[in-house]
Amino acid sequence: MAVRKMTFSLPADLASQLIKRVPARERSRFLAKVLEKSLREDDEALIRSCLSANEEPDVQAIEQEWDQIRDAIEEPWSDAPAR
Repeated sequence: MAVRKMTFSLPADLASQLIKRVPARERSRFLAKVLEKSLREDDEALIRSCLSANEEPDVQAIEQEWDQIRDAIEEPWSDAPAR
């Protein structure tokens, strides 16, 4: 697995807790694990919110209105001059 070194800042009290609780050689792995879990939880919450919103009658009505639009949308670059 490729790794990338990063530099970032933490609040002093949080940094102190990390230093006290996690051995120096395990900090990168620990932070990666915690960050991965947090990002996964955020993604799952967003998915749940989207699914919930899609069940709302108002959202379904808007979706049906959009589905009725059949206008062809030309791409802005379709008749651009060649370089």
